[in-house]
Amino acid sequence: MRVLVVEDEVFLAEALQAGLRHESIAADIALDGDDALERIAVHAYDVVVLDRDLPGTHGDDVCAAIVRDHPQVRVLMLTAAARLRDKVDGFELGADDYLTKPFAVEELVVRLHALARRPASATPPVLQVADLRLDPFRQEAYRAGRYVRLTRKQFAVLRLLMQADGGVVSAETLLEKAWDEHADPLTTAPRVTISTLRKALGAPDLIRTVPGVGYRVAEPAP
Repeated sequence: MRVLVVEDEVFLAEALQAGLRHESIAADIALDGDDALERIAVHAYDVVVLDRDLPGTHGDDVCAAIVRDHPQVRVLMLTAAARLRDKVDGFELGADDYLTKPFAVEELVVRLHALARRPASATPPVLQVADLRLDPFRQEAYRAGRYVRLTRKQFAVLRLLMQADGGVVSAETLLEKAWDEHADPLTTAPRVTISTLRKALGAPDLIRTVPGVGYRVAEPAP
């Protein structure tokens, strides 16, 4: 999952970014509404965590632009305004969820996962291919009932592959979704992570390489 945190308080924005990365969520930061709109136009975010009271373009206008121009992106409004009227206004602008400050990062993470499961074809809470089970909420993976210890990046890559439901995921998409904007586009990190992930999961190999295209998770060959 890739998230954009739009928050003008630098300390809070960086704390949220660190907390989300700890949960295997790629997170970028925008400190004002104008920067947010520029980033959303360039990067394929799954969710935007949006403060309403922003310098530059107001958060309400950013929300309206996302709903109009990027309907696939979910919006979670994050604000100190806790009145019912404020919440109603936020939902009427098109926000998908609303969280008031102060809040626990754990609650934000749960809400982000819930929002990410709302595409046209809903993603099941627990993903399974053959004897491989992946629980995004508990951050746990099991192979034939055996717990598999994965790094955060390995988990994020495996989740993207399993969510594709047998479809091919390019290295570029893995880099876009599992790393952040500072990743070198020429890096071999996705290929290296796939290699270490295969070793961690063991045999038979469930990750297929489609030459020149990308990777997919599929049932083992008979």
